[in-house]
Amino acid sequence: MGCIQSIACNKSRIKRENILVQDLSATIDHCPTVIEENSPIVLRYKTPYFKASARVVMPPIPRQDTWVVGWIQACTQMEFYNTYGDIGMSSWELPQLREGLVRAISDSDGVSYPWYGNTTETVTIVGPTSKPSRFTVSMNDNFYPSVTWAVPVSESNTPLLTNIKRDQSFTTWLVALNTTSREKILLHTIKWRMRVDVMVDPSQPLGSRARLVGRLYQDQPRVLARMEPVPSNAMGKPNANDAQVLMWRPRRGPPIVVIPPK
Repeated sequence: MGCIQSIACNKSRIKRENILVQDLSATIDHCPTVIEENSPIVLRYKTPYFKASARVVMPPIPRQDTWVVGWIQACTQMEFYNTYGDIGMSSWELPQLREGLVRAISDSDGVSYPWYGNTTETVTIVGPTSKPSRFTVSMNDNFYPSVTWAVPVSESNTPLLTNIKRDQSFTTWLVALNTTSREKILLHTIKWRMRVDVMVDPSQPLGSRARLVGRLYQDQPRVLARMEPVPSNAMGKPNANDAQVLMWRPRRGPPIVVIPPK
C-alpha cells in the first residue's frame, strides 16, 4: 500500500523538466539616463528600464494545489553617493548588505512578498487542472529618484551638489512556487546592473547644471546557464525600500542619519 501511495504521490508532483519556458527575454533599454532640472529644490534622473518576460507552459496540476509562477528580485549590491563639493556627501545605504550580514535584500513591492509585484509579474494556477496552462509573466524596473541641490541637513537652499554616483546590482529569478507545500522550483536566474554618474556645476543656472559622464548605455543583463538559489532573506521582509537609510557623511564630524529605515 505504501508503494502505491508513493507512486501516486510522485505522479502528482510538478517537476522542473515538465515546466516549459519559452521566449525568455531580459534587456535594459538602449537609451541614456535622462536628467531633469525642472525644480529649484531637487535634481531628478530617470534611468532606462530593465525588462524581463517569459512565456510559460505549466503542466496539468492533478491535485488541489495552488501554484504561483512569477518574478522574484533582490538587490545584491548598492552604492549611491551624492557629493556636495568638499563639504561631504549623502548616501543611501542598506546597512545589512553593506556590513555583509546578508547576501541580498528583497526588492518586492512591499506587499506581494516574495514577488516583485502582483499584476503582470505573477500568474496563479489553482489545481486540479486537466490541461496545460499557458501564460506570460513580465516585469520592469528603473530608477527615478530626487536628489536635493542643497546639502540635505542644511536650512540653506544654496545649490552645492557636485556629483551623483550610483552603482546597483540585482538578481532576478523566474520561480514556480507551490503555495500549499511551499515547494519552490527555480526556472531561470538573471543578473543585471545599473550605473549612473552625473557631474554637476552648481554655479550654473537651473537647466544647465548637470551632465552624464562615463558610460551612456548600460550593460545588458545576463541569463545564467546555472541556476542560483534564492537567499531566504530575499523571500520576505524587509524589502530594499524599507531597509535603506539616508546618511549624511560630512568631510569633518560624525555621520548623521537623515532618513532612518522604516
